[in-house]
Amino acid sequence: MEIFRMKTDCRDKKIKSFWKGKSGVMTHGMKRGIWVNSGIIFWLLSFNISLIAADFQGSHHIFEYEKAPIAYSRTEAGDPVARFSKDLESGNQELAFDLKFGYLPDILKKLDILPESQVLVFSKSSLQRDLISPTSPRAIYFNDDVYIGWVRWSGSLEISTADPELGGVFYVLPQEKQRVPAIARKNSCLECHVSSKSMGVPGHLFRSFRTTVQGELYQTIGGESMNHNTLLIDRFGGWYVSGSHKGQPHLGNVFGKQRYLNWDEDPMTYGNQSGLTEFFDSSQYYRDSSDMVALMVLSHQIHMHNFLTRLSFETRKNLSAYGHIRYVHPIAEAFLQYLLFAGEPLLEGEIRGGTRFETEFAKRPPFDSRGRSLREFNLKTRLFKYPCSYLVYSDSFRKLPGEIKDFVYFRLWEILSGKDTSEPYREISKYIKRAILEILEDTVKNLPEYWNSSLLPDI
Repeated sequence: MEIFRMKTDCRDKKIKSFWKGKSGVMTHGMKRGIWVNSGIIFWLLSFNISLIAADFQGSHHIFEYEKAPIAYSRTEAGDPVARFSKDLESGNQELAFDLKFGYLPDILKKLDILPESQVLVFSKSSLQRDLISPTSPRAIYFNDDVYIGWVRWSGSLEISTADPELGGVFYVLPQEKQRVPAIARKNSCLECHVSSKSMGVPGHLFRSFRTTVQGELYQTIGGESMNHNTLLIDRFGGWYVSGSHKGQPHLGNVFGKQRYLNWDEDPMTYGNQSGLTEFFDSSQYYRDSSDMVALMVLSHQIHMHNFLTRLSFETRKNLSAYGHIRYVHPIAEAFLQYLLFAGEPLLEGEIRGGTRFETEFAKRPPFDSRGRSLREFNLKTRLFKYPCSYLVYSDSFRKLPGEIKDFVYFRLWEILSGKDTSEPYREISKYIKRAILEILEDTVKNLPEYWNSSLLPDI
């Protein structure tokens, strides 16, 4: 299969030359090429890209999560929502009820979730589809571990988390004023939340769909799972997107045949939106935004959570069955590529979300002794300045079985110290690798003894 692989820079140049005319300006062929023009060339490029993308996905078969050692339904969750629910029951926590938004404002505050993390999805692709449309999108708010879904006129808040032992765990909170609000775990959500789209484990979904004016999915076109390796032009179908993104098109803010025809003529027609009032009554929402930077972060985070769950499940299964993790090494290698953003398509211009999300997200610790952080954005050529996932600080990473975490740390040291010069990591400069190594050295507890940058030669 090596014959079909390209270096990232070559692949980017070929993609750019396909989408752009000689002048560098988007052409009609660029707008229609994905569906009509240059069929054979595009098929080859698509095949090429899908092979490269597949390297990062890991295994997709459905994991037997109800069997030992996972025993999903029989295992008590230990995530932030489970802990908060216990505090509510015991009286150690309370939730204030707002007449317009119900429990949403206070639970965002109590779970430390930024209101500016709000992103809006109008495709009818979730449980409360009858209440969701382009005029009534579903709002999602998130931090590193928790996701909250709010829908107008709904009788409940949807809450989910990335539990370090179980993966995605799902809850509902009734949107009616109660003396003691009750958050209930809903395992029935796994009917949709375990599939190849979630890497075969209980997890979260982040997909791009084309929709009708009512938000119904165009089934014949299908949808695409999004992560940070997805080309921007394929992202955010069925989602609202606010913020600026120069001349880089995406599928957000588009629904119905006429809008797609308009987008086909000019893919920037519905882009670079400072607000969303032209599409629906955004005054009925907590914020008039669906921050593009927040969406970019979600593009990375959701798949990373699913990858962490798959890695944990496979390790525990292999330790139980064989007493070793040698069979898990290929999954761990794919995980490392995703962790370090290998193959992330380059941006061609600056992206801004237009809210406080960008600055508030970047303020969150930890920082190294020089003030550097894995949360620091780039947003001009790539998502982050230091391409290593901030989820290395999450409970899902920290609580990985020691055997696989030791393997990941050793491989990270080889890659970041420059001892591993294999193709996936050549696009990361030696200066950025050294910076990531030093940041991790300063901010991650209990690293192996060999993790010592002072022993490395100067660069």
